[in-house]
Amino acid sequence: MKALLDRLGARVVGAVEFAGGAFLLFMQTLGWLFVPPFRHRQGIEQMVRIGVDSLPIATLTSFFIGVVLAFQSAYQMQRVNAEMYIPSLVAISICREIGPVLTALVVAGRVGASMAAEIGSMKVTEQIDALETLATAPVKYLVAPRFLALFLMLPVLTIYADAIGMFGGYLVSVYKLDLSHALYVRMTFEALALKDIFTGLFKTLVFASIICIVSCHEGMRVEGGAEGVGAATTRAVVTSFILIIAADAFFTVLFYFVT
Repeated sequence: MKALLDRLGARVVGAVEFAGGAFLLFMQTLGWLFVPPFRHRQGIEQMVRIGVDSLPIATLTSFFIGVVLAFQSAYQMQRVNAEMYIPSLVAISICREIGPVLTALVVAGRVGASMAAEIGSMKVTEQIDALETLATAPVKYLVAPRFLALFLMLPVLTIYADAIGMFGGYLVSVYKLDLSHALYVRMTFEALALKDIFTGLFKTLVFASIICIVSCHEGMRVEGGAEGVGAATTRAVVTSFILIIAADAFFTVLFYFVT
């Protein structure tokens, strides 16, 4: 029993330390964003890595999710002769929940892991210590450009993923379920409200902050060489996934059941 309580206490202390360190890094990052000199070139490079390079996987995942949603909706709707509502279900599901969350998870798995591994490698090879020796703030040099790039590119990726997902649903509905093009477009835009779109985009800003801060924080506290880098990368991805899903649940309740 004592060993169990010791492990539980260590986990709680570790979680509190992680939360405190991540919050401190977040506040430092916000502060350094507005302090010159601004590293435009590095920021653009990060935007390309995060946004442009993520387009292929975002396209594939969103398209097939839209196809699956349309087929699954059709399986139920055909029982009650309500196929005309399939476009509405696809559009609302993708814009409110699936588009933002799925895109954030894809970016967390691809970009978050890369951030944690890259910064972790710099940590174990003492490059971060070298930056401090040269009077360069590691948070401004490493974290701020990545934070800004994620903050700008994740909403853009989400809009793109929403469109691709609805296009997948369109192909199924029009060419498999025999709905007309005009009906699909009309039912899609009649069902969508501005609130559905903007709440989904607001979530992406929170998800971007989670991915960047968690990944960079894990990278900056790496210990133990290559093995430590691997462990930190795994922790960064797993923690980002959990926090993204938890934040999505929180904001869904807040936007649609409280306000």
